[in-house]
Amino acid sequence: MIITGEPYNFPLSGELLPARTALLIIDMQRDFCDPLGYMNQRGDDITAARAIIPAITRIREAATRAGIKVIYTREGHRPDLSDLPLNKRLKTARSGAEIGMSGPLGRLLVRGERGWDLVPELWPRQHETVIDKPGTGAFHGTDLHHILVTEGIQNLILTGVTTGVCVSSTAREASDRGYGVLVLSDCCAEPDPDNHAMAIQLLKIEGGYMATVSTATQFLAALKDDDPMVLLAARGKS
Repeated sequence: MIITGEPYNFPLSGELLPARTALLIIDMQRDFCDPLGYMNQRGDDITAARAIIPAITRIREAATRAGIKVIYTREGHRPDLSDLPLNKRLKTARSGAEIGMSGPLGRLLVRGERGWDLVPELWPRQHETVIDKPGTGAFHGTDLHHILVTEGIQNLILTGVTTGVCVSSTAREASDRGYGVLVLSDCCAEPDPDNHAMAIQLLKIEGGYMATVSTATQFLAALKDDDPMVLLAARGKS
């Protein structure tokens, strides 16, 4: 299986083996996607974040059928805010939505609150992995790398919000750790579409040093075109 991408097809190492691949669904939380959540409280438009939910849902179902591991991330802090850096608190306060303050869905970006959890459309299934992270990147302060190494994962497919912060941070962290990284541009979002486009372009600079970029359509086409026996053989090589 090869996924058509820009500036290069994915993965560079050859055929994509589902058993060596993970789909990351990044921070599709109510705080980022719900009209009552953190992002909207700071005055940002959540329309784009809501709009990608159906596409991510389709990608998740196709990935599951193909044998690709599905991993979710949630950004949030401890209820006592002991893991919240002062600089981050001050920046969010400046935006008008300080982490830890009360909102319609509970305290903003605090673990255990209603806004911190994932949107109902993308609720994890029983066998799927959830990574709780205190920062923007999915590797910082988490056991994600340990899980991926333990399960023999080599390639990551990234979706979620926001393109310029948590998705980009995770792509950079993953690239530095030696993973192949594919970002599905129409499964990521920013409140400002211009910022989304800029973030996608930055991921592709220097010949796609951080990541290559594709779309949900191209991903689904690659799975559909692949022979089922090839998928079974790929799983057997894990």
